[in-house]
Amino acid sequence: MSDAPKSTAIGDYVLAESVGYLIGRVRSTMWNMVTQHTSSELGITGTQASIVFMLAVGKCWTAADIAREYGIDASAVTRLIDRLEKRGLLSRVRSEEDRRVVRLELTDDGQATAERIPAIFARVLDHLLTGFTPEEVGFLKSMMRRILANSCDPSVASLVSANDKPGT
Repeated sequence: MSDAPKSTAIGDYVLAESVGYLIGRVRSTMWNMVTQHTSSELGITGTQASIVFMLAVGKCWTAADIAREYGIDASAVTRLIDRLEKRGLLSRVRSEEDRRVVRLELTDDGQATAERIPAIFARVLDHLLTGFTPEEVGFLKSMMRRILANSCDPSVASLVSANDKPGT
C-alpha cells in the first residue's frame, strides 16, 4: 500500500494526505518542541540532549555510533561532541585496549543533565498525544514498528521486536 498519487502530475498530489509528509511534519514539530524545552531548561539543543541521553543509556559509545544512529556525517558529529565537551557534559577517553578508539563518557554534570531529559521527552509526547487512549498509542507504536520492519534495515531490528512497556 502506498500513499503515492496514481497520476504523476504534481497538481494531483495532495500533500496533506501523504503519510511521508505527515510523518516528517510530526517529527519536525516534536523535535522543535523538545528543543524549546531543552534550550530553556538545560541550555542545550534537542539533538545535544538526545546524544547525552543515548550515552547515558549505553546506546552509543563512540562518535561513529552517533553518526550511524542519527544518519549524520562524522564532521557534524565532531562539532556536536566538541560543543558538549566544551559545556563539560562529556569527555573523550582513549581506549586502553585499542588506542585508535575514542569512547565518549558523560561527566558528572552530563549524567545529571541526562537524568532530566526523559521528563522533557515525556512532557512533549504527553502534549502531542493528548486525547489518545493507551490503546491508540500502542497501535500507533505498532504501526511505526511495522514501517521500520518494512525498511529491512538491520539497525532497527531491536525496535521492531521490542515489547511496549505500559505507559510509554
